[in-house]
Amino acid sequence: MMRQDAEIMGMLASMIAPAVELYLIENVDKVRLENENRRLKSALRRRFKPANIIGNSKPMQEVYTLVGKVAATKATVLILGESGVGKELVANAIHYNSPSAEGPFIKANCAALPESLAESELFGHEKGSFTGALALHKGYFEQADGGTLFLDEVGELSLTMQAKLLRVLQEKKFERVGGARPVQIDVRIIAATNRDLGEMVQAGTFREDLYYRLNVFPLTIPALRDRGSDVITLADHFVTTFSAQNGKSVKRISTPALNMLMSYHWPGNVRELENVMERAVILSDDEVIHAYDLPPSLQTPQETGTALNGPLEGRVRALEYEMIVEALKNTNGNVGEAARDLGVSRRVLGMRMERHGLTYKTFRTARLHSVKQ
Repeated sequence: MMRQDAEIMGMLASMIAPAVELYLIENVDKVRLENENRRLKSALRRRFKPANIIGNSKPMQEVYTLVGKVAATKATVLILGESGVGKELVANAIHYNSPSAEGPFIKANCAALPESLAESELFGHEKGSFTGALALHKGYFEQADGGTLFLDEVGELSLTMQAKLLRVLQEKKFERVGGARPVQIDVRIIAATNRDLGEMVQAGTFREDLYYRLNVFPLTIPALRDRGSDVITLADHFVTTFSAQNGKSVKRISTPALNMLMSYHWPGNVRELENVMERAVILSDDEVIHAYDLPPSLQTPQETGTALNGPLEGRVRALEYEMIVEALKNTNGNVGEAARDLGVSRRVLGMRMERHGLTYKTFRTARLHSVKQ
């Protein structure tokens, strides 16, 4: 009898074992994915802390203060600023330091939404609601439920979509395209634009009621040209980043290159600076970013110190100036040694130093500002 019981138990065990194994595998995977999800969210929170947004200028310190205050709330935020100033980075910082940080952060680029698909992309659609709707689709609002929806370039929405957006913001619910059942959501809205919405309201191209609904907590990100020495801090950061990515060892930015970076007006803001420094790192043949590694847009008479000379003359003067400065820095202001390094006589070097307004005393009494690792 005991033998029969043992055989029955063995048979039952062999039948149950695969199901138990599958259950354990599924739960182990589930726990692993949950742990990975928590780790990634923790990493994102660390990455997008306000303190990790680069810049120490007074305008940026004011931005950090405002981000710290509004992040702790669920208030709607309207981020204003020119293209390339880092509005999305600020939106990330707000979300990952908010009570909804564990929820999703969904970005909707309003400028990239075709008018015919905008409603479906924002609010979703039901299966069969139109030709090609083969399955139920959850829109950006539904995807962001329990978290934050970042409406980038909100000023590009049509008046029709503005009306639909206003209704959702007011009622916190919507219907999918082709659907009749309201979908309730709990979503924080962060909108951003590089346009003047006040002027658009006056022109009749942006709804006034939507403007006031979005403009609960306006946050203006300063242009790079208004951030002073942040240009150098950011340039240094980009040099470090792109050096690592390209397997190069660029240690610093030369003084003439720094002067050019500081003099330029940066119409493309931080995004343009990032592109400029990536190009410079690629072009660099030694451990220094030189003035001639920067693009022609920075090689203008105003930046190089020339008056009305042509572009070639200006670049030649800029290169000569940089080479003299580097030689004087390397020799601690010893004009004789600098002249030997440059392959010219002491008298010729003295004349050229005078033409550029340079004096050896500068290089003996203090080190010129440079960016080092």
